[in-house]
Amino acid sequence: MRRPVVLAAAAFALLLAARSARADAFGLDVLVDGRPVPVYGHEGRSYIEALKGRPYSIRLTNRTGGRIAVALSVDGLNVIDAKHTSARDAQKWILDPWESIVLPGWQTSSGTARKFFFTTEERSYGSWLGRTDDLGVISAAFFRERRHIEPQPMPELDDNRRDAPEGGCERAPAPRAEAQAPLSKSKDELAATGIGGQVDHQVRRVEFDEEDAPTAVVSLRYEYHDALVRLGVLPKSDDALARRERSRGFSDTGFAPDPYRRGQ
Repeated sequence: MRRPVVLAAAAFALLLAARSARADAFGLDVLVDGRPVPVYGHEGRSYIEALKGRPYSIRLTNRTGGRIAVALSVDGLNVIDAKHTSARDAQKWILDPWESIVLPGWQTSSGTARKFFFTTEERSYGSWLGRTDDLGVISAAFFRERRHIEPQPMPELDDNRRDAPEGGCERAPAPRAEAQAPLSKSKDELAATGIGGQVDHQVRRVEFDEEDAPTAVVSLRYEYHDALVRLGVLPKSDDALARRERSRGFSDTGFAPDPYRRGQ
């Protein structure tokens, strides 16, 4: 008998929006304040911008009529047990037909999780565990169920559905990463994911016989803004030095403007 895998509680299950513009069968989205962050394509990879100190959640979506299993890793660590394994051997999340679930963080028990949040490599959960080879990547491997199940039709949808809300990120106990790291302007800091405040997240174990290989693997690389600019993912920002380089000594404006006459 195959080992059990994990199913997220119904409280975190969301129906797929029928008006979705994405035609692919499976979805991986990073949510900040309950909204998906933009995804940028560059040289065959997909990137998102990390927001220093901000909590985030991950939405997995099944756009098929059959159940699927999803192996999800953040920084190379399975979000269920923090192990570094192959996708085939990983513990997985189960999604019913046409279902979407929102995962708020690292699953630390059958009833609790600790929030994902963007931090530095030094303060990351991976660093605390001594695993730093795969920082900066979120990856989901989608497996179909082996036994034949009659596909289910897409259900009627509630137009008023909302993604699970993001709350404030608490401070994690030392020596774990701080859940609210101070903002920094350093251009040398690279993004990673910390383990933050505890939230309720009920799960249960179920049996699922997945196929030997994933049907699809979706990965997102994440970096802070300055790093994305250096990688060429985002255009160079119009900084103060560039603005000063465009300065000129004279311009034909007539008279000096009088600030005391504004609004008259």
